Amino acid sequence: MSGNLLSHDSEVDAFLEYLSVEKNSSHRTLGNYHHAIGRFREWLPEGKTWEKVDADDFRDYLFYCMRDNWARATVRLHFAALRSFYKFLTRRSGLKSNPVVEVQLPKAEKKLPVVLNQKQVLELIEKPLQVDQPKQAPVWTAARDTAILELFYSSGVRLAELAALNVSDFDLHNECVRVFGKGSKERICPVGTPAAEAIHRYRNAARVLDGPLFISKLRKRLTTRAISDLFKKYHALCDIPQNASPHKLRHSFATHLLDHGADLRSVQTLLGHASLSTTQIYTHVSIERMKQVYEKSHPRA
Repeated sequence: MSGNLLSHDSEVDAFLEYLSVEKNSSHRTLGNYHHAIGRFREWLPEGKTWEKVDADDFRDYLFYCMRDNWARATVRLHFAALRSFYKFLTRRSGLKSNPVVEVQLPKAEKKLPVVLNQKQVLELIEKPLQVDQPKQAPVWTAARDTAILELFYSSGVRLAELAALNVSDFDLHNECVRVFGKGSKERICPVGTPAAEAIHRYRNAARVLDGPLFISKLRKRLTTRAISDLFKKYHALCDIPQNASPHKLRHSFATHLLDHGADLRSVQTLLGHASLSTTQIYTHVSIERMKQVYEKSHPRA
């Protein structure tokens, strides 16, 4: 397997250490890059070193991936890892050029994010207080779950970011939270009054004074899996046809901001996107929603 093939590869080890120490990459990125490089190493003819690989090898590998019906996103992720690895080799190991940059990749498939409308978001947020909680659950469970859903939609934070929040990160007076995003980049996210009040009620009910902001019945930090599961539970109880996940509230947060006149740069900052192009996909969602309204409402649409 790829892990065994790379177990004694000093160049790959040095690259992963560089990503971890100097680039402060996440464990997920490290795992994805290690896997991608391993898959390529697995495909390469035995005995061919990294230094002897050329652009034609990568073109052949691309053909292999496409023939094997890999998703375009998977192909692009693997080649991003390989491109980054060879960029590292040109800087640290004296390679003259990066052969991966000569390969033309298939264009990414443009899939617009699924978003909930405002009525659906409200239905979801109100659901914890409308349903009976399990008998063994603490009395504050519904208040906690409401606070979580409110915060997702109010701030647009990622699932991992929300799970990592501590009490000290929430500023009730100024209605904002301090978030550590990808690459441990810190940003401040405004929190709407309904979300701030929901968090305050939950903290009072659960007597959460310090440490993790969102806790389990054992008073341990809620995991991302547990938060995702509670989201799925409430979504299943709602009359919402779309498949949904906590990330859909992040999509909805961004789209609704743009629908109501927010500028793209501000939304980029709020989402913690490094590139404006990542945020721009939400403009397409807003335009698509506008077209749907137009087609339904205009007599000559």
